[in-house]
Amino acid sequence: MRMSRTIALLTCTAALAATTAACSGATKPGTAAPGGGAGYQVTPTSPPAKGTLDSFTWSLYAEPYTLDYALAYDYPPNTVLANVCEQLFRVTPDMKIEPGLAVSYKQPDPRTLVYTLRSGVKFHDGTTMTADDVVASLKRQMAPETGSPWGTVFKNVDAIEKTGPLEVTLRLGKPDVLLHELMAASPGTIESAAYLAKAGKDYGTAKGGVNCTGPFSLDTWDQGSGITLKKHAAYWDPKLAPKSESVKFTFIEDPAARTSALLSGTADGGYMVPSSSIQQLRTSGKGTLLFGPNTAAANLAVLDLHGPLGNLKVRQALSMALDRKNIIKAAAGGVGVPAKAPAARGAWALAPEKTAELYDTLPEPVYDIEAAKKLVKEAGASGRTITMVTSTLAPEISVVATAVQAAGRQIGLNVELKSVAPEAYSSIFVDPDARTGLDLVITNGYDNTPDPLEFYQYFRTGDFGNYGNWSNAEYDVAFDRANSEPDPAKRAEKTAELQKIVVRELPSIGVYEAPYNVFLGKRITGAPTGIAQLYYPWAATIGAAK
Repeated sequence: MRMSRTIALLTCTAALAATTAACSGATKPGTAAPGGGAGYQVTPTSPPAKGTLDSFTWSLYAEPYTLDYALAYDYPPNTVLANVCEQLFRVTPDMKIEPGLAVSYKQPDPRTLVYTLRSGVKFHDGTTMTADDVVASLKRQMAPETGSPWGTVFKNVDAIEKTGPLEVTLRLGKPDVLLHELMAASPGTIESAAYLAKAGKDYGTAKGGVNCTGPFSLDTWDQGSGITLKKHAAYWDPKLAPKSESVKFTFIEDPAARTSALLSGTADGGYMVPSSSIQQLRTSGKGTLLFGPNTAAANLAVLDLHGPLGNLKVRQALSMALDRKNIIKAAAGGVGVPAKAPAARGAWALAPEKTAELYDTLPEPVYDIEAAKKLVKEAGASGRTITMVTSTLAPEISVVATAVQAAGRQIGLNVELKSVAPEAYSSIFVDPDARTGLDLVITNGYDNTPDPLEFYQYFRTGDFGNYGNWSNAEYDVAFDRANSEPDPAKRAEKTAELQKIVVRELPSIGVYEAPYNVFLGKRITGAPTGIAQLYYPWAATIGAAK
C-alpha cells in the first residue's frame, strides 16, 4: 500500500535482492549479500569521484509531474528535487539522519520541537534563509488549498512559530516522533517565502520554477524533453559542493529504450533500471550496476474493502495463492526475496540491533493452493470478481498482475486486469477518485526515513496513504503508543506490534523486496546507491571516474 510517499513504481523492485539481509540498511558496506550470488554486493555509495565534470546526463523512467516540494510524492520528482531543495535534516546514504538546514533541535517537553537554523544559507536567487521562510514552508504543507499528500504528517501540529531570527518552534497537540523524523524528507523542505508568494499557483511548474537552497538550481525545464540543473556557487555545505557544473535529466518511459540509452552512453546513469535489463547491464562492459540499501517492498494494496477483499479470508487466500518464488524469477531476475511483511526489512535500519528479533523471526509467507481454495469457499466468494489495475509503466507491474490473476483463477476468484496509462497509474496513489472501481493495485511501499514506524503510519484510520480506508481501533491506539516513544529501540518493539496486526489483517499483502539499484556509465562515479537518493543531494557527489 502506501508507500511512503508515493508509491508508485514497481520499477524499484527491478533491483537484485540477494537475501533478506541484502535489503537491510544495516548491511556492511562492501560486503557480499549472503545468497546473492557471486559479484552481488550492497554498498551505500559507489567509488568516489576522481575529478570534476562539465555535465552529465541522468535517465528518469518518467517526467516529474511537479517540482513543488509539497506535492512531490513519487520517485521522479523527488530524484530531481533532492539536488535542488533541502530539508531541515537529511537522510544519509548509509541510512542515518543528520542535520541539514537546521543545525540542531531540542525538545523541552514531549509536545514541543525547537529547531535552530543554519546561518548564512543562500537561496538560489541570492537571498538569505530566515525563520520566516521555514515557517512559511512548513505551514504551506498544512494548508488545505495546497492539497499536499504530506498534510497528514502535520495533523498533530497546533502551531508553527518563529521564536527567534534563526529559531522555529512547533507546538503539538500530542507527542509525535515521526513528525520530527520526517523533517528529513519532503515535509521538512524549505523554500523562500517571498518566492512562494511571487510564484503563486505556478510554483513548482515549468513556468513558475522553484528557488531553494540545494547544491543545484533549476536552470530549464523543457516539458516532454528534459530538465537541466546548474551548480549553485553559493551552496553552504563544502562537503557537498557539486563536482559537475550541470546535470541534464531525460525522460524515457519505454524500458528497452531506457536500457539502450544507458548502454550507448546517451544517458550516463540512472536509478531503478528495468528489471528485464539487469543481466544485460551487468555484463555489458559499458558501466557498473550497483546495489544499495532499500526500504521498499512490492505489495498488493487493497483499494476496496466493500467488495470481495473486504473479507479477511479472501485476503488470506489470495496471499496463500501467490507463488512468490516464481513471481521473483519473472519480475526480479530470480534474486528477490518473499516479503514477510508489507514494510521491508530495510525499513528497520534506525535500530538495526532489533531487526533480527523483530523482523527476521517472522514466518515465511505460506504458499498453499488447497488451503486457499478452502478459505475462498468458506468466505462464500467463489466466482466473485476482483479488479486489479495494471500498466505499462514498468514490466514488473504486468508480471505481478498476471501472476495474481493466475493465482485467483486457481482458487476460484475471477481477477480481471484493468490496464491504465502510466500517468493514470501514478494518480491512484494521490487521487482517491482514481481508485473508483478498483480492488487491488501493486505498490512499491517505501520509507523516506530509516524508521519502520513511518511505513506503518499509512494504515492509520483516515491517513492519506491508507488507500483502502482500512480502519482498526486496536491498531490506531498501538500506533499512538509507538509514536510517543522517543527511544528508537523501544519504538521498534512497539512498531513490531503494528507489524503483527497488519500481517494478521492484511490491508496490504507483501509480495517481495529487493535492494535499490543504480547504473553508472564508465565516465562517472560517486553516486549514492540506495533509496536515500530521494532526499540526499546525490548528483553533487558524482564526478569523473578517471
